[in-house]
Amino acid sequence: MRLFDYYLMVFSLLFSCGLYASPKSNDCNEHLESIHLENNVFSPRLLQVEIDRFLLLAEKSLVYREQSLQVVTSLRHKIDRDIPLSGDDLDVLNQGVIAHLDLRKSLYQIAEHHECWIKLKPEQVKKVRLDSLDHLKAVMLSLSAGLLLYDNYLVSISLFEKDKKLRRFLNSRDQGYKKGRYELLNATLSFDSVRNRHRMRQAIKFYEKTIKKVPEKIIWQDDSLSYLNLLISQSISYNSTKVFSPFYVAGRKLKSVTVITRDLLNKLSTESMNLFSGLFGNSLGLVQLRRGLLYQQKSVEKELRHTLRAGDILLEKTPFRLTDKLIPGFWGHVAIWIGTEKELKDLGIWNHPIIVKYHEQIKQQKQVVEALRSGVELNQLSRFLNIDDLAILRFAKQSKEDRIKTIIQTFRQIGKSYDFNFDVETTDKIVCSELVYVTFTSFKWPTVKTLGRATISPDNVASKIFSDGTLELMALYLSGKKINKNATDEFKRLIRN
Repeated sequence: MRLFDYYLMVFSLLFSCGLYASPKSNDCNEHLESIHLENNVFSPRLLQVEIDRFLLLAEKSLVYREQSLQVVTSLRHKIDRDIPLSGDDLDVLNQGVIAHLDLRKSLYQIAEHHECWIKLKPEQVKKVRLDSLDHLKAVMLSLSAGLLLYDNYLVSISLFEKDKKLRRFLNSRDQGYKKGRYELLNATLSFDSVRNRHRMRQAIKFYEKTIKKVPEKIIWQDDSLSYLNLLISQSISYNSTKVFSPFYVAGRKLKSVTVITRDLLNKLSTESMNLFSGLFGNSLGLVQLRRGLLYQQKSVEKELRHTLRAGDILLEKTPFRLTDKLIPGFWGHVAIWIGTEKELKDLGIWNHPIIVKYHEQIKQQKQVVEALRSGVELNQLSRFLNIDDLAILRFAKQSKEDRIKTIIQTFRQIGKSYDFNFDVETTDKIVCSELVYVTFTSFKWPTVKTLGRATISPDNVASKIFSDGTLELMALYLSGKKINKNATDEFKRLIRN
């Protein structure tokens, strides 16, 4: 690099506001007029479409955070032992950069396209008949997207920035992946931008002033509003964005440039940057306000082990987790009980090639197969029971042959990645309710169209109890207590509401 180019780069980094320039207010106003109005009148339906799309991006953010932590842990293990990164490692890093940039661009567009709603004049609001609650939702959508960008940086991107080898690689250009130079540094500078933080503070000010006027009952009755509210209030960046020092941010920006300068000169010191390490206790962003009411209830676990049979479906709800708000309907998660060693031997499949490699895990009482953000895996019932509500469903009329097929199909899914496209017509990646869809292949499951793709929710699975009568409720626990009287009627009421 020529000396002039080098100094030009340093100058531009010091005084830039990050990868993205300040948004043009016209872009936001044009988005409002072209996307949110029908016959010059505001359409709540069109806003809801954008919120639904945002919820998928929020889910994708949580998946990326888990994956980033796994990748960094694996690569640091090699780096600390002076083991060269493999071609597969480098591919994972490059693919991760591209995926992150796509996600970042989408979140940034949402933040920009709804930012100007803060400054809408009363006459504009009245002209397009914009309801005050929808007005608030749009601003919260912008704020939520911005906070997600900050949180993603803190608990995902900065993990890579702390290691000099990973930092230098991710700041390098790669034409084959269409990856530009200084991608990681640009993300850091955008995070440190004084202008961006000022914009966020304006949104927070509007949000805090307006949300106080909305009765709590209204907030919790509106799924979209309550989810956005939780996402904002539980963001690890929320308080630090509200109160910040421009001198601190400027200092961090100078430090970032100093680090990249040393990288360029190959004289980087052994000390890596320590970026908000105190916040990593909540590193994955899977906010949990408390433990589940069934957690460590030994008597419940013992009773369930007597009730459960290989091939049973488990439905659960965790209202104390932020991500539960992502799922439409009452139930939030689906899993399958694959049974004990004795059950699998009685079925004659203990030594099936697909099952043999999981013998040790099954002996360790890992008998619940579930699709989590980290992928499809086997877990212990005791871990699964960190929940409030539980239902066990069974196809009582299922033949032994079909039951065996279901269990083997369930084992085939272990190790697959999480499907944040929620598309039942793809099988390379699986989301929790799709697990049932691809394993109980003899049954027709209800689906719904979401964003142009067929999806299945936990409540769609639960609704099978209404159809042909082959699905039976074997046990129901609500708010940590077993329902013994009229359990089936209570179960049906939950998914009808």
